[in-house]
Amino acid sequence: MSMIRDLRAVVRPSRVSLRKDGGTYDATRSPATASAVVDCAVYRDGRRIETETPLTPHEAVRLVRRDGGFVWIGLHEPTEAEFSGIASEFGLHPLAVEDAVQAHQRPKLERYDDSLFTVFKTIHYVEHDQLDANSEVVESGEVMCFTGRDFFITVRHGGQGSLRALRHRLQDDPELLSKGPSAVLHAIADHVVDGYIAVADAVQDDIDEVETEVFSPGRKGAPRGTDAGRIYQLKREVLEFKRAVSPLLRPMQLLSERPMRLIDPDIQKYFRDVADHLARVQEQVLGFDELLNSILQANLAQASVAQNEDMRKITSWAAIIAVPTMVCGVYGMNFDHMPELHWRYGYPAIMGFTVAICVGIHRTLKRNGWL
Repeated sequence: MSMIRDLRAVVRPSRVSLRKDGGTYDATRSPATASAVVDCAVYRDGRRIETETPLTPHEAVRLVRRDGGFVWIGLHEPTEAEFSGIASEFGLHPLAVEDAVQAHQRPKLERYDDSLFTVFKTIHYVEHDQLDANSEVVESGEVMCFTGRDFFITVRHGGQGSLRALRHRLQDDPELLSKGPSAVLHAIADHVVDGYIAVADAVQDDIDEVETEVFSPGRKGAPRGTDAGRIYQLKREVLEFKRAVSPLLRPMQLLSERPMRLIDPDIQKYFRDVADHLARVQEQVLGFDELLNSILQANLAQASVAQNEDMRKITSWAAIIAVPTMVCGVYGMNFDHMPELHWRYGYPAIMGFTVAICVGIHRTLKRNGWL
């Protein structure tokens, strides 16, 4: 049972923040690679069978059926023609094969006669110098897994989510790999959920930054509407994150709670740990959405308050200007008999009276916070 106790240390050796170095995801295969097969290997008693030349999927299947073990085939964005041979070799269900080739699937777990089909959405945090209304925060990809008695097939879509480093770590622990394809399925699930945790931490930093700027004092020079655009962009990215996390919770619970013929009992209980971490990430993502709603409402309320303050100032100055306008309008009428028209001090008296009234109105409005 020492392998089981060390399981998490093997599949999760470190949790690196995506804010620092781009995370645990590797690059995809070289564009010069002609085949969609990234790697094909046979494992027996937890150890990779070394061959002089790289194995083809057909050769790997013959080797497994002759000497035992299981084959792990990794593909990246295969075409229907490239995947059809492998699908017929392992007897994969046509509906699952169609989903694996077309991609853009919802995270799910489907059980067929002799295999399990699992879809994971990988999430990668996109580094940016400054968050604006057009910033891309997260990128998504897909990892689709076919788990059988003696085979494990991964089909990746998108530029993120390489499993190369994970395969190497698993190969360093033969006792873990001896548990078969279910150990690989758990390792991939744990790897994907670890990526969610790292992305959630990075998105939290972005939300904290926007929240601080929205509620910080002394932002009179900031253009109006810029914060709303940034907040809305963050909401869109959080929605994409949510689409990857929420549908996966039920499949992880099924893998941890319901006995399955293709899942080793020693490995199954560790899916519960993955489900727990996934539930925590889901709560974070839902909290992000609610927090962004509150920040957006606060930002719009601030804009409304600022507009009201502007209107109050305009109204106040209009009231002040109305006094000299009225006085000048009265004395601009062409009547012969009007008071003070021929009085020596009439003009300065009227001007002084007008200024006094304007000053009084200004002081009253300023005292009441209108100016």
